[in-house]
Amino acid sequence: MVSVEVHKEYGYVVLDLVLYAFLNTWMSIQVGNARKKYKVPYPTLYATESDNKDAKLFNCVQRGHQNSIEYMPVFFVMLLVGGIQHPRIAAGLGALYIIARFFYFKLYSTGNPQNRLKPVGLSFLALFGLIICAASFGVNLMVLLFCCLIFSFYNICICEGSLFMFFT
Repeated sequence: MVSVEVHKEYGYVVLDLVLYAFLNTWMSIQVGNARKKYKVPYPTLYATESDNKDAKLFNCVQRGHQNSIEYMPVFFVMLLVGGIQHPRIAAGLGALYIIARFFYFKLYSTGNPQNRLKPVGLSFLALFGLIICAASFGVNLMVLLFCCLIFSFYNICICEGSLFMFFT
């Protein structure tokens, strides 16, 4: 049996998820506004320059949002898993990632795709930090499991980590 204690600071991790949900909703609204402004009807995903003189402007708004959606699953999983053991670090990295994503979208939406590259380094740095937090959590679990397997021979296993207690 495994028991996991969640730190009260994990609430910051949850708040990052809520903040990202608001950011994603705001980006969706911006895409909808761009559809109206540049006359790109649904279900058209991308405008073509042969049909619309403002295709590049719309496509930059659409792509900024779509790229954020593409990275959302990785961000959410690494934030939630890494935050179990490192809630304050993960929440800080999550906030940095969200801020970088906001500027990524804003700068991409200018119609110049090169502008999106300015904040991309921050978002990858934050995501890499979250991956390290999640990996650290996984390694901690494996060490505790190994400890319990060794002591299971004696039918006694009380392995304590900073977050877990295992019993066999």
